Amino acid sequence: MPMPLRSSGWRCWVAPWLMALIVAGCTPADAPVATTPSASQGTVHAWSLPVAAGAAQPDLVATPEGGLLLSWLEPAEGTQHRFRVSRWDAMAHQGAWSSPATIAEGDDLFRNWADTPHVFALQDGSLWAHWLRRTGPDPMDYGIALVRSETGGSAWSAPGLVHPPTRGDHGFVTFWPHARDRLGIAWLDSRQKAAAGHAGHDDGGHDHGGGAPMMLRAALYDANAQQQAEWALDTSTCDCCTTSSAVTDRGTVVVYRGRTTGEIRDTRLVRFDGTAWTPPRDVHADGWEIAGCPVNGPMVVAEGSSVWVAWYTEADGMPEVRAARSQDAGDTFGAPVTLAKGPQVLGRLGLARGDGHLFVSWLEEGDGADQRLVLGRYDESWKQAQRTYVATLAARGRASGIPRLQWAHGAAWLVWTDVADAAPHLRGARVAFAR
Repeated sequence: MPMPLRSSGWRCWVAPWLMALIVAGCTPADAPVATTPSASQGTVHAWSLPVAAGAAQPDLVATPEGGLLLSWLEPAEGTQHRFRVSRWDAMAHQGAWSSPATIAEGDDLFRNWADTPHVFALQDGSLWAHWLRRTGPDPMDYGIALVRSETGGSAWSAPGLVHPPTRGDHGFVTFWPHARDRLGIAWLDSRQKAAAGHAGHDDGGHDHGGGAPMMLRAALYDANAQQQAEWALDTSTCDCCTTSSAVTDRGTVVVYRGRTTGEIRDTRLVRFDGTAWTPPRDVHADGWEIAGCPVNGPMVVAEGSSVWVAWYTEADGMPEVRAARSQDAGDTFGAPVTLAKGPQVLGRLGLARGDGHLFVSWLEEGDGADQRLVLGRYDESWKQAQRTYVATLAARGRASGIPRLQWAHGAAWLVWTDVADAAPHLRGARVAFAR
């Protein structure tokens, strides 16, 4: 029988032989450990957020004009919840938030600690947003509702599903700008599972093998919020790991966690050249065999033909954050570098690029009953590391969700979920580094 690897709030199952590797804690020859962190750390400044009590499931994205969009879910009347967004203008005196706008509200919003709503801004000034909406009687029947706003968020188009209204779960969305006024979207889709009549999830939303796999799909939407094209990108993916995307000079890349018939769940990449998608390829063949979803997806950023990917793995029996760089738009990657490794590493990554550096955030378990939010700063070859402990969290397990990270106006900006008086609340920070 498989045995639980950790009790950090998400379910991860491994065979007994893999537990033996945890004791060994070996490091692969092709995954050099990043340079030891220097004493020079970032300066952490508290960042006040315009959120109500009980807010959670945050998203944080940069806008084309240099602002930041924060979205979140908060309790509403009765059993309802409200999906809201606010814009941060860093150029205003001491910075300023816009009045929060409501995107959606009701009792059919599906809430999940890892599969969270997202917002996005295109160059034409439009805002886009998605959330998860219940679509059937089963707790795992939910779909992706997509809307567009031309008024800065004060009014939104009628929501539409990005996929057929099939049973099962659809989520873990990533957005990208396909054109000035066109949106790209990729997501995990369970229509194969529904066709096979296999629900495939336990009460935590995790598949443990034996059924039809989830798949990765993508679509393009025009300025009228109408779908113009749709593709199946990979017909066998991990069930509940986040996805990420970035734009290169050879097209958009999407990274995600794949799944083989032998339950190898490593990070994969596909690229869209404007007409067709490349076949899936591994960023690195870690060889992580796990008959369950670790709920710990990869992150990607890009500039020109350079692509940087960071991901979580336990391929060598120990929790680890790895990173690699491609200089040919994702066709090939150099050997991975280990950014963090040890039983304290929880993952749940953020990734940003700015000021000639890469910034990676992740969660760790602290020495006591707490978690720590860590921010690493690296050069573009994943060396010269500086590590900053941004915050200590009272939250445990899934309660801390997935922190969000962006780079804007010469600083790293982070938002995360913590717990106070047994209720969630959002916290924020700006981290500045000496040049």
